[in-house]
Amino acid sequence: MDSIIQPGTEVFWEALLVVAGLGFIELVSMLLGVSASGLLDDGLGHHGPGDHEGGLLGGWMSWLNAGGVPILVLAVLLLSAFAVMGFFIQMVAAGFAGPLPTLAAGPLALIFAIPATRWLSRGIARIMPRDETNAISQTGFIGLVGVVTIGPLDQGQPGMVRVKDMYDNFHILRAQAAPGYQIETGASVIIVDGFDGLFQAIPAPQELCNVDIKRG
Repeated sequence: MDSIIQPGTEVFWEALLVVAGLGFIELVSMLLGVSASGLLDDGLGHHGPGDHEGGLLGGWMSWLNAGGVPILVLAVLLLSAFAVMGFFIQMVAAGFAGPLPTLAAGPLALIFAIPATRWLSRGIARIMPRDETNAISQTGFIGLVGVVTIGPLDQGQPGMVRVKDMYDNFHILRAQAAPGYQIETGASVIIVDGFDGLFQAIPAPQELCNVDIKRG
């Protein structure tokens, strides 16, 4: 029985392993009440479209549409596209003269993966909820009704609240309960304050709890 890892595909399997590792890190971080992708964006000073520095690298990242999705998502898209293109190239090559050397297949797969990443990121940016975004100023979230998706919320470790803005776009906000409150996961809340990417919430009055914010 032939090995699963065919000659010339090692680097593409490694890319898939990195994707799996990034997914695991994001999952664990969400269970802990934070977002690894959000922390990475904050650390790199990336918050939204148009935030890239000037120069060749900034223009390159803007072309890839990094401003439309978190950096971690962009990395997953690029690595996944690289792996898929690489396997496809090697499959086609094997039907003719045999698999290409890794030094030839790798750059060729990257050439196809880059525009594929741009296309995928543009599509995902239209449908995915965003973390704190410059599309709306931070004060624009105050007064919105949301649902606690990761909690409970208290005055300690921030949780996550899903809100819908006036344009029917969904956002995921890092939030704590306002002093004197503790709010369970799944409860409806109102955003009452916010500073530097962290919001405060209080329980929503009963008459606002039926607002449709649980489905996007």
